[in-house]
Amino acid sequence: MAMMAKMRSLAPWFIISVGGLFVLFMVLSDARVADIVGAQSNNVGSINGKDISYQEFSATVENIKNQQEQQNGTEIEESQMDLFRDQVWDLMVDQALVAQKINDLGIKVTDEEITEVILGDNPPQYLRSNFIDSTGNFNRAAYESAIFDPQNKDILIQVEEQIRAQKTQEKLQSIINATVTVSESEVKQDYIDKNIKMSSVFVAVESSSIEDSTIEVTESEIEDYYNEHKSDYEVKEQRKLKYVLFNKKPSNSDSTGIVNNLNSIVTKLDGDTSTFKTYVEIYSDEPYSLDTTAISSLPANAVSKLMAANRNDLIGPLLTGQSYTLYKLVDKIKSDEEFVRASHILIRLGTNDDSVKTVVDGLYDRLIAGEPFAALAKEYSEDPSNAPKGGDLGWFGKGAMVKEFEDASFNGKIDEVQKPIKTRFGYHIIKVTGKSNQKFVVEKIVNNINASPTTVDKIYNRASDFAYLAGENDFTKEAELMKFQISETPSFSENAQSIPGLGSNKGAIRFAFDNSVGSISEVFRVAAGYAVVMVSDITEEGYKPLEEVKNQIEINVRNEKKLDKTFAIAQQISESLGADDDFGKAREIYSKAKVSAASDYTPNGNVTGIGRDYAFNQYSVKGELNKVSPPIKGTRGSYLIKVTRRTEFDENNYNLRKESLKETLLAQKKSTAFRDWLTAIREDADVVDNRHKFFR
Repeated sequence: MAMMAKMRSLAPWFIISVGGLFVLFMVLSDARVADIVGAQSNNVGSINGKDISYQEFSATVENIKNQQEQQNGTEIEESQMDLFRDQVWDLMVDQALVAQKINDLGIKVTDEEITEVILGDNPPQYLRSNFIDSTGNFNRAAYESAIFDPQNKDILIQVEEQIRAQKTQEKLQSIINATVTVSESEVKQDYIDKNIKMSSVFVAVESSSIEDSTIEVTESEIEDYYNEHKSDYEVKEQRKLKYVLFNKKPSNSDSTGIVNNLNSIVTKLDGDTSTFKTYVEIYSDEPYSLDTTAISSLPANAVSKLMAANRNDLIGPLLTGQSYTLYKLVDKIKSDEEFVRASHILIRLGTNDDSVKTVVDGLYDRLIAGEPFAALAKEYSEDPSNAPKGGDLGWFGKGAMVKEFEDASFNGKIDEVQKPIKTRFGYHIIKVTGKSNQKFVVEKIVNNINASPTTVDKIYNRASDFAYLAGENDFTKEAELMKFQISETPSFSENAQSIPGLGSNKGAIRFAFDNSVGSISEVFRVAAGYAVVMVSDITEEGYKPLEEVKNQIEINVRNEKKLDKTFAIAQQISESLGADDDFGKAREIYSKAKVSAASDYTPNGNVTGIGRDYAFNQYSVKGELNKVSPPIKGTRGSYLIKVTRRTEFDENNYNLRKESLKETLLAQKKSTAFRDWLTAIREDADVVDNRHKFFR
């Protein structure tokens, strides 16, 4: 029994392992879920006419969520649930489509086939492994005893289900793989692509060498190109949304609550015999660590307090970015590395260096006269990252700044305003405010500042109130009245994975395509918080108008004409060469011609100085050796090529390797066959997704 009990660890689903592209959950079989949730109601969608109820979908989400959390040991955050539901829905769609195809194909696994797997000469390894004795041999008697033990009936049913799923998958895979073939020509081309190598000398007349100003593009040429390539400008139906975003930001009370909690921890620590590490493990959002930290890696507000503290002192709670931190100073140690803290005023270089220097010198004089450094930095410094902080750069070590700035900082005296120095960024006036060679050994409790449930509820209620009022009155007027910012998305299609500005929310995408211009939604949950959207524009399926794509077409026409011009130039060079094949003459005809050589490139590989150009490579494969080609028009320009070496096709070697090459190509095709098959049945499927009506 003990060995058989190990089988309980078997996963309750079988992974269809074609590149990890699809998962078939046996525990979620249609009949079983229907038994669990009872009669269907309130459908969230349908798959090829089969309704999926809210209860069925919710049960599936919860089931998979529990399985994943048990495996990973961590809970799925509420903010990730929308994405998680999307993944589960996609999984259910794939499962249903595959199940339907299995039924259509008449694939069945008999009880006899399952018995043969379990009791055959070579049972599956995951069953055998539970019955290996101390000598490393498979204990067949113990295995069969466990199989036929009535007490193990329920476990055996699970094993049979898993084997049935595996055999079903194997049969389906066999049917799909039967459609995969590799032709003789494919094998031969693969051999050529990998084994034939070529060398050449060439003249390249590149399109990039033709000035735009030398090419004229007419309106009629643009119109002709548009008509000839109209399919390139076909667009599917698209939508735009205007939206008001309600960011899920922590409130002042959330911050105050964290500070109060950390202060209470400080009080608890006073006289408590528990270690600081114990408190970290209970209260911190980050795992425990004992860090020896350089000054430059600590927030400035923490450094000053740590410098003044004694061993075992508690420092904080301090605001450190998006969290509050309570430090415990374990020790201070001397470092071989020196750190400085400095402030600066930056005036960037302009077109007139003298005028910039005059401004800088004027500021320096005012500082020497006693005006506050921080005030002038806030007003005049052109370094936006620190000007609001009075020019304070914080602590830094050597190698963090450009050399001129570093030398001035490390050589300067504390609190002395230095004369302006010049770097590639501009003129700097520097004031060193501190120097130290200390490092701190610290422990810390970190509490991230997150919006509390109460704050989230308030944000949602604001969004909900706005949605109601906007629906009753006017979206724009209500937003202006309530001082909410309105944003608008770019156009997006129905199969978009996310909405620019809002992120991934299939419900919002579905809303956009199910409603008309001016329709206002209820509240949608998005990554940043909550959103209320209004359909602002509908683009019907068709073609982009000429005016919209005119600029790009002009570029395309110009590039085609450039390519034609490179071919004409290559033709002139070809005619000038004569019998001596002297490529050096190319520059006499066209000074920007490139004369170069390339060696050991393959039929589909990169060519030195050219890159990958199909026309160049194909001529190299077929062109006559040591003879200059006629002009060859490629994708980047036109060429004259003289192939100087090409390895011969080795018929004997090819025949020896042909079968192994064929097997490799066949395996490669089979590895993607299931994915391609699944993509095809998805495209043909009739899937209705109404989940946005239930999950906002």
